[in-house]
Amino acid sequence: MSSAAVDECAHKLMKLKLREGQEVEIATMLIECCAQERTYLRFYGLLAERFCLIDRAYQVCFDELFAKQYTMIHRLETNKLRNVAKLFAHVLHSDALPWGVLEYIVISEEETTSSSRIFIKILFQEVAEYMGLKTLRQRLNDESVAPSFLGLFPRDTPKNTRFAINFWTAIGLGGLTDGLRQHLADAPKRIAAAAAAAPPPRALSPLSSSSSSSSSSSS
Repeated sequence: MSSAAVDECAHKLMKLKLREGQEVEIATMLIECCAQERTYLRFYGLLAERFCLIDRAYQVCFDELFAKQYTMIHRLETNKLRNVAKLFAHVLHSDALPWGVLEYIVISEEETTSSSRIFIKILFQEVAEYMGLKTLRQRLNDESVAPSFLGLFPRDTPKNTRFAINFWTAIGLGGLTDGLRQHLADAPKRIAAAAAAAPPPRALSPLSSSSSSSSSSSS
């Protein structure tokens, strides 16, 4: 559909006399209609983009719906899952939806399912296709929103770090893992430094030593 058709549709929907808080119904309708299509239609992404840019209330709605969809992603058929992932990819790469929404994703063996991994794969492959890997990497390295990406690049345990590296590499986006690889490579140095900085064990005081000897003698 043309841009004019998208604008016309958005204009008609905006003319509906919604009460405050009903914006979520429009956002939910867009996601559900998009999911029902046999293939992804960019029309829905463009429409979601328009609403998010026109009224910040829709950004809040799509943020909440992203969390809801991601939590229940295992209930969607693969085709619906793909369409929903591509819609959210559109509002992300167009900057219609703040990237803080990605804080809901944690990439680890325990926190993902086969369905959620497919969703993440399609989402980021689509974003990378539009933005390019270099620009995407720069965005994910943006210090102002870095806390929202901690789950995408976990550094809490070597196991989770390795899992994330393997996941990103498997979906063709291994170029995003340079920081994780360096973190993993530096792990032995951090462990050695922590051990060196740790206070030495306290020596047994003479009093304790003598008490211990007395106890041994009396027994």
